[in-house]
Amino acid sequence: MNSVEYNFDPSYGYSLKQLLAIKTPTEPKEFDRFWQRRYQQALSIDPHPQLMPIAENHLGWRVLEIRYTSTDNLPILGWLLLPVSGVVKRGFIMGHGYGYGGLDETDFQLPFKEAALLFPCFRGLALSVHPAISADPYWHVLHDIHQRDRYILGGCVEDVWLAVSTLLSLFPHLAGHLGYLGISFGGGIGALALAWESRIARGHLNTPSFGHNPIRLRLVSNGSAESVQQYYKTNKKQTLTVLRYHDAALAAKRITMPIHCACALFDPCVAPPGQFAIFNALPGQKHLFILEAGHHTYPNQAQQTTKLLEELEVFFAPLLTEDN
Repeated sequence: MNSVEYNFDPSYGYSLKQLLAIKTPTEPKEFDRFWQRRYQQALSIDPHPQLMPIAENHLGWRVLEIRYTSTDNLPILGWLLLPVSGVVKRGFIMGHGYGYGGLDETDFQLPFKEAALLFPCFRGLALSVHPAISADPYWHVLHDIHQRDRYILGGCVEDVWLAVSTLLSLFPHLAGHLGYLGISFGGGIGALALAWESRIARGHLNTPSFGHNPIRLRLVSNGSAESVQQYYKTNKKQTLTVLRYHDAALAAKRITMPIHCACALFDPCVAPPGQFAIFNALPGQKHLFILEAGHHTYPNQAQQTTKLLEELEVFFAPLLTEDN
């Protein structure tokens, strides 16, 4: 992979063998209590979903705008896709990355039939814009980073939990038939959410962020990771204290459902060691798809995307059965 356009090597000199050997960092003693408390609080909230039709038939999907209430009484907006024909037998929550600004053709081409697809926009981003939260990734990722209980990542995790509550309130029969797919920012948020979320049966994490923060802070990167690194330089102790509670690799150790991961060998925005730290920490049934690169275009990208979608179609097929 060509790294000429960067002033650093986005592979960071790691071989696949070295990436697969990365362990998790030391975790804070109250990690479980911190997240379990937040999860139980989120479960107590009624999301009060509201739907507004947008299109009756777009490439075989009914498209609706959805709005639900998350923690801090924040409105979360997004899109709900329902099949024009057929019965909804499973549901998916899609966690977006920082580059996500709305639905595109790729989203409509996901290989999931007989499914409800919920695309929530995390708090402060896209449709869920909020005057108190910057929509600029550079600043969004720093929002309340000095407060463990208020850091924006924790709120976004809660947005996922309330998305699950929303889908189940609209389609109660989907209990036990829900999946999560998250990419980049949404991949890291997904790992943090799935560690405690018993209502999701299977998950996919694509180039997930927030893995192994001690390494993430050390390896020069572009994008939101660079923002955190710059802030860390002048606020080291406090920042690391907060980030230890928001480490997706530590959360991954608690994930019990089957997980499919797509991790990149070359990535200028989400350093591969952090991605693999998340995959390596998964204790249960797991599948690894190795991407040549993440957050970077490359000649074989279309072929890899096609193959990945084929794998995901098979991986999530059990959600259609009674016993999954």
